[in-house]
Amino acid sequence: MTYHDGLQRCWDVPPDDPMKLEYHDREWGTPTRDDKRLFEFLALSGVQAGLNWWGVWRRREAYRKTFDGFDPAKVAHYGDAKLAALLADASLIRNRAKMGAIIGNAEAIQRVRAEHGSFADYLWGFVDGKPMVNGWRQNVKLPAVTPLAERMSRDMIGRGFKFVGPTIVYAYIQSVGLVNDHYVGCFRHGVLPFDDGAAKPKASREARKKG
Repeated sequence: MTYHDGLQRCWDVPPDDPMKLEYHDREWGTPTRDDKRLFEFLALSGVQAGLNWWGVWRRREAYRKTFDGFDPAKVAHYGDAKLAALLADASLIRNRAKMGAIIGNAEAIQRVRAEHGSFADYLWGFVDGKPMVNGWRQNVKLPAVTPLAERMSRDMIGRGFKFVGPTIVYAYIQSVGLVNDHYVGCFRHGVLPFDDGAAKPKASREARKKG
């Protein structure tokens, strides 16, 4: 679909919804190596389970404020009193399992950091350090699950992450740019620059060995 600004976008982006246009144009599919951003999208992806994504996305700033800017090191140390305060906060979606999962996932991220150096290096290792760019045409329905998502899901579950089933994981890696699923013709299709100005992501250990 071509919009008034002359740019082609994915067919399902409403031209009269600024929030959804902003998400499409600046967020979805943008690769990042920032651990806070990666944690933020993981947390929101888990909250979204069974709910409408846009209802969660509208609360993004509230989650950022209450979860210390999604700093995994800080969230990992939340105790029972903090969890109780979060569950009493009407600006959030007050689901105990999902709230507890955000804290537990911060703890899991800290363990991953100890092993891999960063959460980013762990995640990007699954795609050999570079975004996967798919070539979906606009009349094709995007998959809900892929073998990559299934493999990542199994590994993350084994590391103690919660709300990381393969469907959630695939939506997650789409959102943080490990996979670019913008349709062919969309101005966001193709290799996008990393959002944080970081160096090129490291290749996986397997890829380095091959090199």
